[in-house]
Amino acid sequence: MKIAIIHDWLVFDGGAEKVLKEIISIFPNADIFTMVNFPNNGKDIILSNRPPITSFIQNLPFSKSHYRSYLPLMPIAVEQFDLSEYDLVISSSYAVAKGVITGPRQIHVSYVHSPARYAWDLQAQYLKESRMERGLKSIFARWFLHKFRIWDARTVAGVDFWIANSRFIARRIRKIYGVDSTVINPPIDLNDFSIGREKENFYLTASRMVPYKRIPLIVEAFTRMPDKRLIVIGDGPEMPKVKAAAGPNVTVLGYQSRDTLIDYMRRARAFVFAAEEDFGIIPLEAQACGTPVVAFGKGGALETVIEGETGLFFFEQTAEAICSTVQQFEESGVSATPGAFEKHVSSFSSESFRTKFRNAIEIAISRTGEIKEHTS
Repeated sequence: MKIAIIHDWLVFDGGAEKVLKEIISIFPNADIFTMVNFPNNGKDIILSNRPPITSFIQNLPFSKSHYRSYLPLMPIAVEQFDLSEYDLVISSSYAVAKGVITGPRQIHVSYVHSPARYAWDLQAQYLKESRMERGLKSIFARWFLHKFRIWDARTVAGVDFWIANSRFIARRIRKIYGVDSTVINPPIDLNDFSIGREKENFYLTASRMVPYKRIPLIVEAFTRMPDKRLIVIGDGPEMPKVKAAAGPNVTVLGYQSRDTLIDYMRRARAFVFAAEEDFGIIPLEAQACGTPVVAFGKGGALETVIEGETGLFFFEQTAEAICSTVQQFEESGVSATPGAFEKHVSSFSSESFRTKFRNAIEIAISRTGEIKEHTS
């Protein structure tokens, strides 16, 4: 089979890109398509036999630094890719990738990290955080998001087989697109991690500092607990808020290397996570280091953290809720042994992901073949 893989954009090496790497490892001879390819710090994100094929947005003015500003053009751009010669098309989508045009003799499998959150159930939050609740910008943004939803819903018919990265996203796919999906969780490379058996007296949080990650909220909570030390790793637009909220017991390290982050994870008493994530790789990575997680009890964390065993949940995104749960952790801890942490994270290994993904592709091919025979 001739195979094409399409991913929204290649700019940062995040969780979606880790999934993409695994898909490429299964199909190393596939052609890669993407809206833009601007690897961060000049380093290639994806190791492949050939460079990715990009859309016309790649060559537009300021696209390297403002590629997201071209989102209104992306539905058009993704439809311009000529994929007619491919037998199997795999889209890795959280924005527009699933919108590629395929024909009745092609098989389109879409791995959905999330439907575009800013266009659907999180539109109000997106407009508020972007300061576009009122005025001409708000009118234009709401008009575009309305048009985007129409286009996004239309593209559902072009997908033959759906894969969701979590049960949480499977419910969102069902709600928004009206289709069922197979759940295959994103993998972590267990070779990168080892259990840290000597814990030190500090808590850790780490993330890109964007609004929905709620890093300033975590910092505020620990500032209220001056006897507890917090280490913060990451950078982004919320950094000024983080620094402003930080008390003397909070150390903000900014961006750190991957090795440094893992070292802190192995030594931390617990990892604190306040976002409502679609899945959330980093709490799982903390557990792979044998570190319990204090997490917001919604979204993907409910699928990766075992309450009372590998972590504890708080159920309101407030400083009070975080403080209360940290105090609970101080008093009771969690029950998981190092061996229990290792057993828990083993089901999220790269090997497990590749096996499940291959099986899903085989099922998709089989089902599509049956449909073609029935309709021909």
